[in-house]
Amino acid sequence: MMTFLRDTATVFSREFKPSLRDPYGLLFEMGQPLLFLLLFGSLLDGAMGSSWQWFVPGILVMMCLTGPMSAGYTLLVELIGGSMERMLVTPLNRTAMLVGRSAKAVIVLLVQAVLIILLAIPLGFELHAAGVLAGLAQLVVFGVGLGAFSFVLAIKSAPSGTLFYVVSQSILFPLLLLSGVLLPLETAPGWLRTVGQFNPVTYIVDAQRSLFSGDLAAPSILYGTASACLIAAAGLWLGNRTLRQGVV
Repeated sequence: MMTFLRDTATVFSREFKPSLRDPYGLLFEMGQPLLFLLLFGSLLDGAMGSSWQWFVPGILVMMCLTGPMSAGYTLLVELIGGSMERMLVTPLNRTAMLVGRSAKAVIVLLVQAVLIILLAIPLGFELHAAGVLAGLAQLVVFGVGLGAFSFVLAIKSAPSGTLFYVVSQSILFPLLLLSGVLLPLETAPGWLRTVGQFNPVTYIVDAQRSLFSGDLAAPSILYGTASACLIAAAGLWLGNRTLRQGVV
């Protein structure tokens, strides 16, 4: 365990240092979420009444999808450039490589999420501290799984990288739209609501909204947590297997 933690910290440090040298890049990545928060959220607030407890969690899930899911891009660049091969000849634990890289994406996500929450408070968002902390913890688990899946996609896409862009873009938007991140599925046609029930992100979105509203006893929290844990477990298992068999 100590070796695993040391290797994870080594990989995390290697991945995170470039972000510290370019903090403006973190703010630039928040451009789209901020645009949705300030413009789209304000439109919903006028149409639906007080909607910030509903909308802010959706924005955070959207950030979780676009951030860790794109984390595989850096791995793809290293695979194409050959620098990843130098890491693979080291005794670093393969699972630690996945967790360390995913942790970097998750830390960036947490920093951005806190900034979004702070900016939403003056707009009318009510801060329920316990629910927000539990919601962020759930997003961390979800983000680790998504990051691992993106690494699998990057490995399978090397050396051209075409598969990574095609699959990530074709999956991302259906996951967003069918989870009710931006618009409520309750008003959608019946067939669309049925399809949304097969989307694991739907349960995470529902859980986030319950947590951020302070409803800590809602059944949706259990379903969302189970969904996040299953995604994380499947992503780490598949990522570890792919990294051992598909690259080495």
